[in-house]
Amino acid sequence: MSPSVAELLLQRLERTPTGPEGGLCSLEAAAALGLDHQTLVGAVKSLQALGEVIEAETRATTRWELSAEGEEVLRDGSPEVRLFCSVPSEGLPQSDAMKLPGAQVGFSKAMANKWLRLDKGAPGGPRIFRAVGAVQDAVQSSLRQVQEGNGDSLSERERTDLKRRKLLLEVTLKSYWIRKGSAFSTAVARQETDLTPEMIATGSWRKLPFKAYNFSALGLPPACGHLHPLLKVRSQLRQIFLEMGFTEMPTDNFVESSFWNFDALFQPQQHPARDQHDTFFLQDPAEAPELPAGYMARVKKVHSQGGYGSQGYKYEWKVEEARKNLLRTHTTSASARALYHLARQGKFTPVKYFSIDRVFRNESLDATHLAEFHQVEGVVADRGLTLGHLMGILHQFFTKLGISKLRFKPAYNPYTEPSMEIFSYHEGLKKWVEVGNSGVFRPELLLPMGLPESVSVIAWGLSLERPTMIKYGINNIRELVGHRVNLQMVYDNPLCRLDA
Repeated sequence: MSPSVAELLLQRLERTPTGPEGGLCSLEAAAALGLDHQTLVGAVKSLQALGEVIEAETRATTRWELSAEGEEVLRDGSPEVRLFCSVPSEGLPQSDAMKLPGAQVGFSKAMANKWLRLDKGAPGGPRIFRAVGAVQDAVQSSLRQVQEGNGDSLSERERTDLKRRKLLLEVTLKSYWIRKGSAFSTAVARQETDLTPEMIATGSWRKLPFKAYNFSALGLPPACGHLHPLLKVRSQLRQIFLEMGFTEMPTDNFVESSFWNFDALFQPQQHPARDQHDTFFLQDPAEAPELPAGYMARVKKVHSQGGYGSQGYKYEWKVEEARKNLLRTHTTSASARALYHLARQGKFTPVKYFSIDRVFRNESLDATHLAEFHQVEGVVADRGLTLGHLMGILHQFFTKLGISKLRFKPAYNPYTEPSMEIFSYHEGLKKWVEVGNSGVFRPELLLPMGLPESVSVIAWGLSLERPTMIKYGINNIRELVGHRVNLQMVYDNPLCRLDA
């Protein structure tokens, strides 16, 4: 019967001297025995489980290897040299040269090395000519040194340049330095892991070696679902609002009328945000069936004629425009509905509302913008509220969220005055990122609803995605939402801990 891998390793280790100087490298041992390194590592771990048979110290070594592109350059030469050799003495049209393999990289490198010159005024269009008689392929020579095992002889600058061109890879190899243990033996005694009924019946268990039970070993993680980081942060935000005494508003109207989304918020009908390049309008159903008549008349008057101390916008307000259905662009439409219902209750009572839900905008996708995202909104209605109250509650809110680096910038909103944009510093992007907007609702918005003149309303809104990106160190919003999401990121990320 052929010896096992563990026995072969022990036999080889027996020939090494005892003491700190003696031992084997697992990489060298695997090569000498003709085994895959991982197979030998498995044998090392099996022997470690037997007790003090061997001692194994983890080591890490770094070596340089050629990438697939590096192998190609070693075989065929660098793109700049190949392009140089392709240019005849009479020159080559630039358009033809750019069709050659690797020409984009090769042209820029050859021009930087002053091997080629470009004559933009040549007949028939720009033409490339050789600027030197011959060149040496230093890149290919460097890669040959790496292949021969002399990668460390290259300068740091040469290695950095090859890595930047994705021709060179830095590979870290993990290995073990194996020495004899205090109970070293070349005979491997198989330890039993289970106590069977037969062992008890025959009494053989008394003479058998049993593997020690590891009480520190972790069990298999139970199969379970995983929450997306957005859902974790949403739950935390909701808990923060509830701790601050807020009540959640109903936000089940993804489809909203232009009246509640724009007109009720004192946003004129000719405002750029109401254009199709900013808003998704519906074709079916195209219009809202009914709107509150009395309230709509007051909104029309304050837009077209003014009132409540305002001169309005002085334009012809059209009910047809107000009836147009759209995908809501902000959850402030839900805030307008909530404040309208508050005004209809008769006697005013101070309130604090919040909402967290999806909104839709016809925007171009980039690292920080999506066409569909979540908006978090807070609204406080009471007598005597000022901008100072708003800044104080924003600091309290974001501190509970774990974001302490805040900046406020004056801004303009049709429905708030004064208004402020809220910025937070993103450590990953190394810049200040807008996380929200805030302000004090205008009287032209509140008084047509029927709220008392002494009542002020402060409000703020922020996206759910950007604070999540800041907390989880995600630099591109498309890696958080959409088809580019790495599901392993969802599995690996623990519950979001928001610092108090």
